[in-house]
Amino acid sequence: MSLEPRPVSFSRVRLSRVMSVMDANNLGNVHGGVVMREVDNAAGIAAARHAGRAAVTAGIDELSFKAPVHVGDLLVVEASVNSVGRTSMEVGVRVEAEDWQTGERRHTTSAYLVFVAIDADGQPVPIPPLVAENDDDRRREAQAQIRRQVRKERIARLGEWRPERSV
Repeated sequence: MSLEPRPVSFSRVRLSRVMSVMDANNLGNVHGGVVMREVDNAAGIAAARHAGRAAVTAGIDELSFKAPVHVGDLLVVEASVNSVGRTSMEVGVRVEAEDWQTGERRHTTSAYLVFVAIDADGQPVPIPPLVAENDDDRRREAQAQIRRQVRKERIARLGEWRPERSV
């Protein structure tokens, strides 16, 4: 597998899907879990594109719902790799809901997910470095480094969560 550096644009993803009654609660708002699934799908595609191989979700640093998504909205999910470590990467995701009649878009959700590239045995493998192409890419990369540091500090202070210790 080539570890040639890859630009942010190489793995950028945009997915769109119309939200239906099957996606919604009884108020006509799309369930947060439906939006989360689309966020993870787009982020996973971006991560796998960058890595050039399978990549799995290792964590979600943040997922913020800013506005509701309604039945009939076109959900537009954009994902791009923000920062790369040796075997892991952060993917940023922005979700907008578009009113198909007016074309008006609302920013509804933002998320930062961490993915790990894996081999056929499920073991972490090195991934190509990231090339920031513009000031926006460089800003997102710098912010991702801050989140990475905060994650490391949180784990050092609190330990890593383990399901077998939770109940």
